[in-house]
Amino acid sequence: RTRDSLSPSARGLGTFCFAFSLWSGYSGWLSLTEIDLDEEVQGELHLQIEITGSGAARKLRCTVFDARDLARKDRNGASDPFVRVRYNGKTHETSVIKKSCYPRWNETFEFELDESATEKLCVVEVWDWDLVSRNDFLGKVVFNVQGLETVQREEGWFLLRPEKSKPRVDEGSLGSLHLQVQLRDEMVLPSIHYQPLVQLLCQEVRAGRVHLMTLIDETTAAECRQEVAVNLVKLFLGHGLATEFLDLLFELELDKTDEPNTLFRSNSLASKSMESFLKVAGMQYLHQVLGPTLRRVFEEKRYVELDPSKVESREVGCSSLHRIQSESDVIQQSAQLLQSYLADLLAAIAGSVKACPVVIRATFQRLFKRVGERFPEEKDQSLKFIAVTSFLCLRFFSPAIMSPKLFHLREKHADARASRALLLLAKAVQNVGNLGTSVTGTKEAWMAPLQPAIQQGVAQMKQLILQLVDIEEKEESDLQEALSLQSQVVKEGPLFIYKNKGKGPLLSPSFKKLHFSLTSDALTYAKTPNSKKIAFITPANIRAAEKVEEKSFGNAHVMQIIHTNENGQPDTAYLQCKCVNELNQWLSALRKVCVNNTHMLCSYHPGIFRGDKWSCCHQKDRADRGCGKTRHGVMLREWNDPLDPNLEAQLIFRHLLGMRQQMR
Repeated sequence: RTRDSLSPSARGLGTFCFAFSLWSGYSGWLSLTEIDLDEEVQGELHLQIEITGSGAARKLRCTVFDARDLARKDRNGASDPFVRVRYNGKTHETSVIKKSCYPRWNETFEFELDESATEKLCVVEVWDWDLVSRNDFLGKVVFNVQGLETVQREEGWFLLRPEKSKPRVDEGSLGSLHLQVQLRDEMVLPSIHYQPLVQLLCQEVRAGRVHLMTLIDETTAAECRQEVAVNLVKLFLGHGLATEFLDLLFELELDKTDEPNTLFRSNSLASKSMESFLKVAGMQYLHQVLGPTLRRVFEEKRYVELDPSKVESREVGCSSLHRIQSESDVIQQSAQLLQSYLADLLAAIAGSVKACPVVIRATFQRLFKRVGERFPEEKDQSLKFIAVTSFLCLRFFSPAIMSPKLFHLREKHADARASRALLLLAKAVQNVGNLGTSVTGTKEAWMAPLQPAIQQGVAQMKQLILQLVDIEEKEESDLQEALSLQSQVVKEGPLFIYKNKGKGPLLSPSFKKLHFSLTSDALTYAKTPNSKKIAFITPANIRAAEKVEEKSFGNAHVMQIIHTNENGQPDTAYLQCKCVNELNQWLSALRKVCVNNTHMLCSYHPGIFRGDKWSCCHQKDRADRGCGKTRHGVMLREWNDPLDPNLEAQLIFRHLLGMRQQMR
């Protein structure tokens, strides 16, 4: 199932199910079907079921211990669960545990084991008790009694299952949802297991030998080249060899290129690796350069259009004096506004030399030099500039301008008005990146109003490239110190931190808004993004990062960080996010920075200790073991992930293992 159970206040439009195996990679349209609450099942039940006695005195004994992560059916964000055990026409029920999705019963039931009984199944159902309306179904576990004859006893956590699906009618009438989804489950081994592979790759790069990289390039299919490129870039960044690795790929690409006009325009391993490298190493640089102008575009929300065939009729003037703005007026005003945006963009790019990470400058220097040596003729002198701009502008700046959300420049996609302005600006920056040689001028003559700014931008771009590649030898040798990716920001933004005003019971939650920043070294906070940062939690001390039940604070977007404080004592910080997406991103980021921590918790309390008991399982011992299962391995894959050389080595090993037949 692809979503959690509906909250009581939500109104679902539809749902869909598909096989878990499809999560390895699926893209397509799925038809929505009507929501059946009896099928909205989640959670696990801890049971022991056994056959006792002998001969005619044999009995079937079922012990119900506890449950976790049950569906929330009531408006208070919890349920009132009880368990019903059925066998051979007889039924037993546990007590009802009020307001809990993590109940504990520890109750045992026995049934006479009748050899002549036709019923061979023992059904254990979980229900949400309701005083007025009918009880809500929470899931079931079914045991085959005949199968127990062999093993005599089964105990463990059993996944709750829904009732059998009811026949569907008019399946496509509720619409469809277009999904692209992928779930990866990787077993990452300790570093020592990857040393032979990593040492081989690093030795090849250090020695400048191209044979292994040629083999990887030629055997990697187009559909997985992007993924392999990201893994290789991150691996070599982690070992301080990113520039040398990319330089080796530049050499390979140039050796097989005869036509200068197609240089680095294909989706080769070199192109994909350089593109991935810029996204991994240059995201903060990108935000610093493009951020101010893009914010202005989104905030001003101005209508712009240069193409006469797309100009919309617009009314202007005060409420009493309306007039239709002519096409020429719209284009003239749009040109002036776009020229202003473009001038700001190009000025920011031209003045960004000092902001550009040293590792990127060193890599551009290698590229600039390689292309100049490969095409030394006077007529090809512009190629070394175009090689740099093909990555910097065409594969980095322009895509980020066109789709700022994909580059974490905005939280939401642009609306139609802002999207059109961004597209026109991206076209202009592409023309600058082509150094004015683009055919846009003939195909899209309506871009002419921006040509003066574009031509000026070309001169600025050439000057920028000369400055970028003018890097001292000492700077290049120290580039890994200058760009320590491990200490770069993994996640930052405003969060609300819980403040306990007194030492008494937690009764009235109070949250204070602060700006948080997470690196691999520390989680810090400040009053504003530009204020002095105060150390809050060291990632090495984190033992779990998990969600908090909605009923605990009356908000579904609260997370908890369980850690040890400066005195070595266990402590918990509660932080509130503004939406579910932000919550999942923060949880993912926190889990990534402590992926190598030892002594991580296997369980936790999803609730809070209020008064004299836990709100989730109602246990009165504050130090009692957690009632929920931690999810350290559940993470989102982002461009700004901290480097994990073991993970990248595992992914590269898996890819090479799959390609072993082609490599022979």
